[in-house]
Amino acid sequence: MTVFERPIVATLLAIALAICGARFAHAFETSAPTAFMKDFTTGDVLFEKNADLEIEPASLAKLMTIAVVFNELKKGTITRDQTFEVSENAWRTGGAASGGSTMFLPLGSSVSVDDLIKGIIIQSGNDATIVIAEGISGSVEAFSQAMNAKAAEIGLTHSRFGNSSGLPDPDSRVTTRDLVTLAEHLIREYPDDYAIFSQEAFTFNGITQKNRNPVLQFGADGLKTGHTQAAGYGLVASAKEADRRIVFALSRMESSGERAEEARRMMEFGLQDFEEVTLASEGETVGEVPVRGGEMDSVALQTAERVSLLVPTGSLSDARRVVRDNGPVEAPVAKGQRLGWLQIKRGEETIREIPLLAATGIERSGFFSRIANTIAGHLSWKTDAAE
Repeated sequence: MTVFERPIVATLLAIALAICGARFAHAFETSAPTAFMKDFTTGDVLFEKNADLEIEPASLAKLMTIAVVFNELKKGTITRDQTFEVSENAWRTGGAASGGSTMFLPLGSSVSVDDLIKGIIIQSGNDATIVIAEGISGSVEAFSQAMNAKAAEIGLTHSRFGNSSGLPDPDSRVTTRDLVTLAEHLIREYPDDYAIFSQEAFTFNGITQKNRNPVLQFGADGLKTGHTQAAGYGLVASAKEADRRIVFALSRMESSGERAEEARRMMEFGLQDFEEVTLASEGETVGEVPVRGGEMDSVALQTAERVSLLVPTGSLSDARRVVRDNGPVEAPVAKGQRLGWLQIKRGEETIREIPLLAATGIERSGFFSRIANTIAGHLSWKTDAAE
């Protein structure tokens, strides 16, 4: 086995605090009793505080409702121009008389799926969630079963939904960690539909309501706020800057003002205090390994794709990358065959290991070529020995 070592370029010196475990031991705190934040691309956890505490979802449950609706649209079981009727249950439970957030849907009217989606996301209409639940599944109870099935499929391990609106229900609970997972699912699986979350206002039946998400004004592009007396004030949000996106959730705050301020602070922390650096570019040759008995005497080593690492902004270290290969190898060599590892090291500590693959395939050489190569190698050995 051979080892090839060289310093990482200047941008890769920012790896000092990128260590396993609690990788980002930054001096950040929030007054929110529970919070969680991830980098969308790398999956790195940037901050967590009581992230598995089970809380009432309030209107954040509507994100799960929307996940089910988007999935039904994707499957083709419903269409955007399809209409559902506003039942008395939807009108009484989630309408204007209920005192909660509402789309102000008229009793007995027919409303398109497209308008209901906007009413749920932008206006947070409880009535809209009931109408769409009854329209898709026949009842809120049946729709909540679909919500829980989808939640399990997505990977929400500590969440359960008792209704489509997020109104108080003993069977409803979420965690900020699960809410971030749900938001990531919506962003990744429905990129075109996700744009609705950044729409600042929606007018229906002559009534205009503004999006309640307070961090849209600071550059966020989604997702949702929630509030009940028992749940307090909560929020799930995402923001993008250059090629980086963060997703975060926080809940149980005491006022809408505190929610807005803590969400703003968390967003700035996630975007400004970290940077993504490239460890190896796609197609970059980072080393080579000798090949015996092949049509070529060596093969280049590459990573399968671009490899990056998220690190605290402006941190410095003596980070370096080390190529450890399996050479020399015997021909034939298949393109993409794993022939070693690229290690990112800081001192004696290995921060990350990335598989290295053969950049090209190498066939076994013919009989006479092998004899010639053997003789050449023998002569080379004798010459070296004479010296």
